[in-house]
Amino acid sequence: MNLGGKIDHTLLKPDASEKDIVSLCHEAVKHHFVGVCVNPSYICTAARLLHGTNIIPVTVVGFPLGAVLTETKVQEILVAKAFGAREVDVVMNIGMAKSRQWDELSRDINRTVEAAHACGLGIKIIIETGLLNQEEKKKAAEIVRDSGADFIKTSTGFFGGATAEDVRSLRKWAGPLVKIKASGGIKTREAALELLEAGADRLGTSSGLAIVTVDQ
Repeated sequence: MNLGGKIDHTLLKPDASEKDIVSLCHEAVKHHFVGVCVNPSYICTAARLLHGTNIIPVTVVGFPLGAVLTETKVQEILVAKAFGAREVDVVMNIGMAKSRQWDELSRDINRTVEAAHACGLGIKIIIETGLLNQEEKKKAAEIVRDSGADFIKTSTGFFGGATAEDVRSLRKWAGPLVKIKASGGIKTREAALELLEAGADRLGTSSGLAIVTVDQ
């Protein structure tokens, strides 16, 4: 299996330098990763370096807590588009889920999906599975499904990582039209294959090189 074609090569550390981002993009080109995911301040750099390739420049919105105002997320999406992003990974308002404010959460997610699609961006909604119980995960997945988002994403990686069990559950709850991005704690080829076999369509990992070069 060409695992590179399933991986968003990711670097979201707060101390990442521009040199690190340049290396990240060069690695993505060399190993044919599907996307490069960076913090917003580096999306212009990534988009410039990836211009003319098939690799998708991806950035994050409302990251990593999801607790900013919806209006702020919308502005982040518009700026991301202006600076060269082609996809955005948006953290939902986790506190709304924990408070069972489902209508408010639905409005938050729907508004970001509308904004992204209106300017031609793909959008993934991060539900942060590590902070939710089973009922909350199910409800969040149903809201993402109904929003028309392109992907549901398991985690930021800051509060636990992806599990095969969660991926299988999200596949059931989110339905066939929503893709799944598993992210967080994916450090080996074995872990990557397990998540893909469970139903993930894309993987987000900072260990992409280790995963794709293990047999080389």
